[in-house]
Amino acid sequence: MTVSVDSTTSATANWAAAANPSASTDPAGTGNPSATADPAGVLRPHAEHAFAAELAALAGQDDRPRPQRWKLSPWAVATYLLGGTLPDGTVITPKYVGPRRIVEVAVTTLATDRALLLLGVPGTAKTWVSEHLAAAVSGDSTLLVQGTAGTPEEAIRYGWNYAQLLAHGPSRDALVPSPVMRAMAEGMTARVEELTRIPADVQDTLITILSEKTLPIPELGQEVQALRGFNLIATANDRDRGVNDLSSALRRRFNTVVLPLPESAEAEVDIVSRRVDQIGRSLDLPTGPEGIDEIRRVVTVFRELRDGVTADGRTKVKSPSGTLSTAEAISVVTNGLALSAHFGDGVLRAGDIAAGILGAVVRDPAADRVIWQEYLETVVRERDGWKDFYRACREVSA
Repeated sequence: MTVSVDSTTSATANWAAAANPSASTDPAGTGNPSATADPAGVLRPHAEHAFAAELAALAGQDDRPRPQRWKLSPWAVATYLLGGTLPDGTVITPKYVGPRRIVEVAVTTLATDRALLLLGVPGTAKTWVSEHLAAAVSGDSTLLVQGTAGTPEEAIRYGWNYAQLLAHGPSRDALVPSPVMRAMAEGMTARVEELTRIPADVQDTLITILSEKTLPIPELGQEVQALRGFNLIATANDRDRGVNDLSSALRRRFNTVVLPLPESAEAEVDIVSRRVDQIGRSLDLPTGPEGIDEIRRVVTVFRELRDGVTADGRTKVKSPSGTLSTAEAISVVTNGLALSAHFGDGVLRAGDIAAGILGAVVRDPAADRVIWQEYLETVVRERDGWKDFYRACREVSA
């Protein structure tokens, strides 16, 4: 017997309603629509709310074939992620700065019956890309399972309302669907973050779901069969501690797309600048061209320590234990903006980012501190135009 599971807490929101502050939607699920109708009041809106106008513009001009239950065609989804200008002049801002082919492969994977695994070192925008793909494809990025060492099997399959279960036994009313089950029943895109942090036996719960597109409910003698449009995006990295390798059976069910670090320093500066500007506006922090030099310094330091060689290729340097990812660079600059706004003159300076860089680089107090001091004395100290940066870093490192 096949059962269709209706979600009583679906977070799906209409793009037009999300773009209209007067709409009576409640994306935060607080039960108070008037308090949450305006996405600007949310600290970190979901992608489908933050970029509702762009998604609506794309949907309005998208005349290409769409897979069943997709909000946009594959071409429009790729345009949403990579940016572009529509025929009516609407500018779509880039959400991902990187090789176009990577995005195209990811989108076409979702249009097939293969699940998508976004793989890469920490800070390569796996979660960011996953969220925006789900928002563009299904209009809802909230069908999410967050992977941790304690993620239970119920988070992927289903759980039970134990009050109902004890009172009436196993029943449809007592069943609590997981985000994956809801996505299957509604033909939408589910997301599993940090798949390799989930214990191996729980990971393998996905095998039947991805191969048979079916989720058995043996307690009820029923099953949920995925509707067309269902797919799953998982993210994973193999650099952090606490990682569980995927079984070969599960890995075969995914099409793996590796998200690389930015190829050039300018590309990374562009990524950091865009995200810092977005975050800064949401936090009412000052942003402007005055801070681009400090952003370029942060990116240069991170890339040199990450690569083990200076940008000119002349000097080898030791790499610290941290990943020094683009995401960490964004965090350092954002924290620097907050310092300059609240305790400075509003202009991002070397002193505002020095402490953030120290915290990102020195993860191992013994070994990393030696590496950082050596880098300061042999590279930063001798670099033209970096005297203020050198002094600021020396001051916070003392």
